[in-house]
Amino acid sequence: MSDRLVAVTRRLDTDVDLLDVAGEDGWLFLRQEEGLAGQGTAVEIHLPRHEPARAAEAVHEVLGTIECDDDVRRPGTGPVALGALSFAPDKEGVLVVPRTIVGRASDGTRWITAVSADGRPPALPALAGQPEDEPSRFTIRSERDPEEWCRAVTAVREEIRSGDARKVVLARAVSVEADRAFCRRAVLDRLRAAYPSCMLFAVDGFLGASPELLVARTGDLVRSHPMAGTAPRSADPSTDARLAAGLLASAKDRAEHRYTIDMVHDTLLPWCSYLDEEAEPRVVAMANVQHLATRVEGRLSSPPASVIELMVALHPTPAVGGVPRDRALAAIGRFEGLDRGRFAGPVGWVDAAGNGAWAVGIRSAELEGTRARLFAGVGVVEDSDPELELAETRAKLQALLSAIVRP
Repeated sequence: MSDRLVAVTRRLDTDVDLLDVAGEDGWLFLRQEEGLAGQGTAVEIHLPRHEPARAAEAVHEVLGTIECDDDVRRPGTGPVALGALSFAPDKEGVLVVPRTIVGRASDGTRWITAVSADGRPPALPALAGQPEDEPSRFTIRSERDPEEWCRAVTAVREEIRSGDARKVVLARAVSVEADRAFCRRAVLDRLRAAYPSCMLFAVDGFLGASPELLVARTGDLVRSHPMAGTAPRSADPSTDARLAAGLLASAKDRAEHRYTIDMVHDTLLPWCSYLDEEAEPRVVAMANVQHLATRVEGRLSSPPASVIELMVALHPTPAVGGVPRDRALAAIGRFEGLDRGRFAGPVGWVDAAGNGAWAVGIRSAELEGTRARLFAGVGVVEDSDPELELAETRAKLQALLSAIVRP
């Protein structure tokens, strides 16, 4: 990078809504009250993804040359790159260092960073508010006939039974056409209200509320929270409890979950001096579905690997790709009939020190004008029932439909 850039970070006394900072076309990564939002583009980073160390070097080559003038020093201050990468693990990605970045930590500390050539002091950008007009009429259609999709599930299941793979994740997409352009800010606000514990993200027209942490690094601490295995929710407490207990007892779901935990643990371990996982999975309940989830946490060896290196190595996990990875991806290419784009790809941020957090880009949609594309996937194993898998995609799609299609 030939142009000199300076990142000036100052404490922010004014409490602002990060959704207002991101507006309709900025960058957002938010979990509850902790997160980052940005506006504008100071510089882009082209991210090679075929080799984890090279990806981390590409980020360091840019962020490491930006001079820093910091009043606040903690993960997420100074120059930060945000982005959402395609699901295809061999496709180059692009991260953006915003010109203005506003951050908020879990303890309430707030800051603002300006990245420029002249080292100007940061100032809040114009903040977006709620729109006056939103779509009121919608047409919803499946992009692939549900019966045809079920036949694809059956074909994949037969390949698994023949020993070609152990698990393959198949996705489907739904399109929504509206009578006027969608408002990204309003959709994000509804997602935040409906899924307060999820990671809310927005990169261009790609947005969502992901429950699944791919990997986060803070100093030498590393965390991941893989999820695999799903059951529906019920408004009746006793039925809901029964469904949760059935999920925990399901041999199919436990095996599917184990594939992901083992892969995440084995992938992170070479970078760690210590790594542990919860002894048993827990049921994590969302508004519409519930998942099996297991926390994996540890301490990185010195010097700690960048979160970029860890993210590139982990993606795609068996939760969104399958097992073994190469065979599962090949089966997805043959049977899915869908360009996933950024669905189920990594979405998150990294700072100049290599700290950051990356979610799995599920429970997501692409908005473009009056059109929205929503995605959901399921893990197909040897005893999968195509009709039940279809019902699971419908339950997952409801997470975004309820925020995009207003009554």
